[in-house]
Amino acid sequence: MRIFVSGIFRRPVMVTFPGNNISIPYLSSMFKFIKNFLYQERKPGFGALEILKYIGPGLLVTVGFIDPGNWASNLAAGADYGYTLLWMVTLSTIMLIILQHNVAHLGIATGLCLSEAATLHLPRRASVPVLISAMAASVSTSLAEILGGAIALGMLFDIPLKIGAVIILITVVALIFTNSYTKMEKWIIGFVSIIGLSFIYELSLVSVDWGQAAEGWVKPSIPEGSMLVIMSVLGAVVMPHNLFLHSEIIQSRQWHLEDEVVIKKQLKYEFLDTFFSMIVGWAINSAMILMAAATFFHHKIPAAELQQAQQMLAPLLGRSASDIFAVALLFAGVASGITSGMAGGSIFSGFFSEPFDLKDNHSRLGVFISLILAVAIIFMISNPFKGLIISQMILSIQLPFTIFLQIYLTSSTKVMGKYANSKWLNFVLLFVGIVVTYLNIRLLMSIF
Repeated sequence: MRIFVSGIFRRPVMVTFPGNNISIPYLSSMFKFIKNFLYQERKPGFGALEILKYIGPGLLVTVGFIDPGNWASNLAAGADYGYTLLWMVTLSTIMLIILQHNVAHLGIATGLCLSEAATLHLPRRASVPVLISAMAASVSTSLAEILGGAIALGMLFDIPLKIGAVIILITVVALIFTNSYTKMEKWIIGFVSIIGLSFIYELSLVSVDWGQAAEGWVKPSIPEGSMLVIMSVLGAVVMPHNLFLHSEIIQSRQWHLEDEVVIKKQLKYEFLDTFFSMIVGWAINSAMILMAAATFFHHKIPAAELQQAQQMLAPLLGRSASDIFAVALLFAGVASGITSGMAGGSIFSGFFSEPFDLKDNHSRLGVFISLILAVAIIFMISNPFKGLIISQMILSIQLPFTIFLQIYLTSSTKVMGKYANSKWLNFVLLFVGIVVTYLNIRLLMSIF
């Protein structure tokens, strides 16, 4: 039998078997027939390779879990209050899972990021103030990231803080606008994750009171004078800019343009992505507080600067702890600085009902506003460590505005269609918003 194949080749291809001659004019048509035959009855699976297609946005957001602002907040929480503020990490992570999962649904179902949806579906007098406050939160986040990176450069090379901030700014901007970050993203996340996980491993090397830790994880307690640190921990975990960024990253895949099956699969796999990523963040944040409690609180050593955190790595890394801590802090600052800059671009472009696109002037301007204003503020800061703590507190103050904006949009059938929140989910989201608002009121009362 001779099979003559033509159609996609310049010349016919002949395969010879015993028997008659059979001519197939179009090989592409044959492949299409076989593909349709094999897949027309196939049901969506849950294979590992298919899951990987949908995984990623949550992991990118998790970079914020170990940014310099988190390191400072966790150091202050563990050093000043021992295990008593661990409950705030637990509560914040639970709220974060709910909020990030919900805002991802907005992106998947509508193809809009949170900023775009606010501009399109809210009156300008309502959307503009909220988005301006979100830009302020992005600036505050960028401040923490650039400041942490500048501190790391000072530890490594004795570079003055302000010069270091400019160097970090230039590095972050270059990586964003040359897309170099996309090539080294996995290395940065991997390296920072290893350092974060080293905190977890260290728990086997120090004396941790696990009884007090277990109680601290589940029992809310507000020691006198702790509201600033509590709110900084909340702001360090539940970051407003991450809610905007998550909706931007996940909607950029444009799953809403696909059929119903693809959308449902994305909604399902996205929760796994978010849940896993947030639990990793909870473990790392908890480990940082536990180490600070065992290292500083136990020996009654107050935390006055971020550089002290290197002492938490000494049991594992010995004399090299300082350099490795500084390198990790540098990578954490650069990696999270890029995400905060991207979030600023996404929020600002949303003012004009546009998606984030570095070729667009509005997106570029948003990136520059977030990063350059942060550096300008750094030039006016006299106490870098306190500046880090306050920057995270500012995030927590803005958070209720973002939460209630998100609830309004995701509960609207006009915006979400049949993917709008259920009554039960709305109740949970409103409860989260009320808790965050209550904590902010307690903070304001403690200040005044």
